[in-house]
Amino acid sequence: MALNKVLDYAKFLIKEISQEDDYLIDATIGNGQDTLYLAKLVPLGKVFGFDIQSKAIYNTKKLLEEAGITNVELFHTSHAEVKNVIKEVYHGKITAAMFNLGYLPGGNKTITTITETTITAIENILDILKPGGIIAIVVYPGHEEGKRESKALLEYLKELDQKHYQCLIYRFINHKEDAPYVLAIEKRT
Repeated sequence: MALNKVLDYAKFLIKEISQEDDYLIDATIGNGQDTLYLAKLVPLGKVFGFDIQSKAIYNTKKLLEEAGITNVELFHTSHAEVKNVIKEVYHGKITAAMFNLGYLPGGNKTITTITETTITAIENILDILKPGGIIAIVVYPGHEEGKRESKALLEYLKELDQKHYQCLIYRFINHKEDAPYVLAIEKRT
């Protein structure tokens, strides 16, 4: 068995629990590759995608159209708004969410995910995630905000009550210290 790269491991976690009619969240759509992957996992379900950048929304729409994917609803807003934007009928029915933190590949590297909104988004998703659901977060501590985000996320996850959540870290220990890694949260109850 080969060890998965971090992004592949995050996708693997979601694939393992997703059924074709589930509801998923891509909290950071970027150029749409993760959104496309998630949409293919749930052809009879739906993916809710979020990004603050117009370029990300445009690139993702284009990719999805080219692939003939229609089961995605995109929101041009912060992932911190997830609970307010996703209709209440889906609350408690979300199977998984994915975050691929950092900046838009090929975009402006000064526009990054921000610690405060990321943690708010995670809290809001935990509220609407169904029991047994998972949040997979790919963390990139190789830039200043990424370092801040990494530290804050590790502190936040350590404080989650183990009666209600299981949290893990997937990291290669022989890679450079600021290499990307995965954090995952499973909602137990």
